[in-house]
Amino acid sequence: MGNFIRPKAVVLSEESLIPEDNQISPPPNRFTHQLKSSQPFYYTGAQQASPPDGELPADAKVVLLRHDGGSYCRVVDEQGLYVEIQFDSLKKL
Repeated sequence: MGNFIRPKAVVLSEESLIPEDNQISPPPNRFTHQLKSSQPFYYTGAQQASPPDGELPADAKVVLLRHDGGSYCRVVDEQGLYVEIQFDSLKKL
């Protein structure tokens, strides 16, 4: 057998973890909406976070869980990620 070169192990920072309140388990297997384009998302709310916490890809399927009539809503994606995105980025399935 040949020798293998293994990469150096790296421990990620606390910021790289998804907050427990933003994980839904088990994740959904039926979806209500799809993203029209890639969308930045926020864990705690768009008004509270300066930069987005991440980005959902275009065409991602989600379940709309909460919309109070404003410009933002709460969704969960196929991996169980519970986040806030812009409501007008959704198209109904």
